Amino acid sequence: MSRMRHLAAWAPAGAAAIVLAACGGSHATGSRTAASASTGASRTAAPRGATSPTTTTPQVQGGDWPTYHRVSARTGVAPAGPALGRARRLWAATVDGAVYAEPLVVNNVVIVATENDSVYVLNATSGQQLWHTHLGTPVPGGDLPCGNIDPSGITGTPVIDTTTKTVYAVTFTRFEHRLVALDLVTGHVRWQRPIDPPGADPRTHQQRAALALSRQRVYVPYGGLYGDCGDYHGWVLAAPASGPTGRLLGYQVPTAREGAIWAPSGPAIDAAGNVYVATGNGASSSSFDFGNAVIRLTPTLRVTGFFAPSDAPALSGQDLDLGSTGPLLLPGHRAFIVGKTGVGYLLDADGLGGIGGSLASARICGAAFGGDAYANRTIYVPCTDGIAAVRVTGDRLARVWSQGAAQLPPILAGPGLWALSGGGTLFQLDPQSGQVRFSVSIGEPAHFATPAASGGRIFVAAGGRVFAFG
Repeated sequence: MSRMRHLAAWAPAGAAAIVLAACGGSHATGSRTAASASTGASRTAAPRGATSPTTTTPQVQGGDWPTYHRVSARTGVAPAGPALGRARRLWAATVDGAVYAEPLVVNNVVIVATENDSVYVLNATSGQQLWHTHLGTPVPGGDLPCGNIDPSGITGTPVIDTTTKTVYAVTFTRFEHRLVALDLVTGHVRWQRPIDPPGADPRTHQQRAALALSRQRVYVPYGGLYGDCGDYHGWVLAAPASGPTGRLLGYQVPTAREGAIWAPSGPAIDAAGNVYVATGNGASSSSFDFGNAVIRLTPTLRVTGFFAPSDAPALSGQDLDLGSTGPLLLPGHRAFIVGKTGVGYLLDADGLGGIGGSLASARICGAAFGGDAYANRTIYVPCTDGIAAVRVTGDRLARVWSQGAAQLPPILAGPGLWALSGGGTLFQLDPQSGQVRFSVSIGEPAHFATPAASGGRIFVAAGGRVFAFG
């Protein structure tokens, strides 16, 4: 796999949150907005959903999968899934662009976002399209100074408030990122607002990491483009989930450049609403500048702790992002992070430990990208040389198995571990041994694509199509 150096960085003195001016947007509950009308959004009629969303944290009911890896801790576990070795394809549906975002599942519908700035809702049982909303014209890759996504539309995984039935997604059009709130039932745009960091060039900032939802705020992270072009910085913005006119909060990574928050799994959020992010390379290769760090932020985006490897500046000089995966939150107030060096770190989530302050570290693999999964004291890590299983015993880490079939971010569904290979094969692995129990070719997936699971089924996107297995 080629080296990935998604960037970002720069923050206020004292590492405090930035309060941004309120930005207006369009309200359109139950009706087509100007944006959707101008782009010819197509939908299947359905009963109108709730209005005026007021959310806290995604409520995971039964088999719902409303956010990246199902819950804000990013553990990626569904209660049910196909029996080992007994899966088969149930349906396939075509969408209008590449799918980098993880499919989401709520109330027996599958929500899929594409790089054509479209959102689809499909019946989870049959694959029938219930609605499709096209939100704008994506940016051609040739109009950007670097990058490897063409065109660039919705890249980060959306998040869903299951109580108010609202889908939150970030679109990219020329040249602006917008946070859009869609009615889950009808596909109508409820509201939207600009969501670019203040003073940032949208052409060099990429919204790659998953969105998060907590305490009536939608968290939107930013990094840079593949190729390290331009002056860009790591950011997290927090927007009110209730509408387009409330104030934005922002945190900018305090490095002169880079420090991207780009890993596809996005921020992890604990039960108290603390937000955990991981950064890529900072600008300095001689002193610590919050590059290659795990940072804990309050719900209002003020820094309350961080961890960085003792060699963090040297990692910046070698393009070895710690933040090539996002933080994983574990039971017992623990957290886990692993990056491009393949070294995993177990952290005290309540006191991240500062420079060199991990509870334990262990060599896991050559390099890791994307998002982990966790169950039964075992972390499953997406490594370039294959999924690795790491046992957590007390405050110790030990690799228990690894295999070379699948490399992309895994999930657990019932008795099986599910993950894709870069070549486009979906695998079901035995979580106890890593043994392949089922495999099927589905076409080339996007970088770091990951499945979702609900109702005993697996949902995954590749090659412009969405598949269900059960």
